[in-house]
Amino acid sequence: MQRALSIRNVYTAYGKADVLSGVDIEILPKKITCLLGSNGAGKSTLIRSILGLTPPREGEIIFEGLPISGHPTHSVVAKGIACIPEGRRVFPKMTVKDNLLMGAYLESSEKKIKMNMGKVFEIFPRLEERQEQLAGTMSGGEQAMVSIGRGLMSSPKLLIIDEPSLGLSPALVSENFRIIRKINDAGTAVFLVEQNVRQTLAISHYGYVLSQGRVTAQGTAEELKTSDEVQQAYFG
Repeated sequence: MQRALSIRNVYTAYGKADVLSGVDIEILPKKITCLLGSNGAGKSTLIRSILGLTPPREGEIIFEGLPISGHPTHSVVAKGIACIPEGRRVFPKMTVKDNLLMGAYLESSEKKIKMNMGKVFEIFPRLEERQEQLAGTMSGGEQAMVSIGRGLMSSPKLLIIDEPSLGLSPALVSENFRIIRKINDAGTAVFLVEQNVRQTLAISHYGYVLSQGRVTAQGTAEELKTSDEVQQAYFG
């Protein structure tokens, strides 16, 4: 089966210090692949490497059979990769609708934009009700909806989601994970980068554990739930 995204022997450095060392990860189409790791493990650096913000100094990143290592970020996005950043990062002084439109800036078809916005409103009816409200005046949970909706506006083939549970109440975290599963059920491949192990493994198909810039464990979600590496790192 062709991979949606292949990360092969990737080394990424800031200055002379490698943050990622020989990382190999395969993300399958239409599946949820997770990346678990504590703060400082290199998760954000890996996302930056995929998006072309901090290109690898060695190794390959291949999307749908074509190399994208070192390509500019707008080119990576145009190929069908979208990212929902850590901490939501909405445009606070823009309306909900305008925030969503920012996610469709590469789409020239008004019809397609309207259709995609309709899909977002189906998932998040509250955003349709509040589309003229300034995003900065919304609650943390509502801003999370805006951020996810903005990511969906480009009809991505692969959606990278960075720490979706950060700063949210347990109830909102559960709702976010339910929505991520729903997005995946509709056919979008998801790369879920998280520290919330229990809920992440509950919705993922396959996963990797990153520690100090290296992949230290991998397997199906069921295998990772019982792996010694995950048990020791997260469940004591």
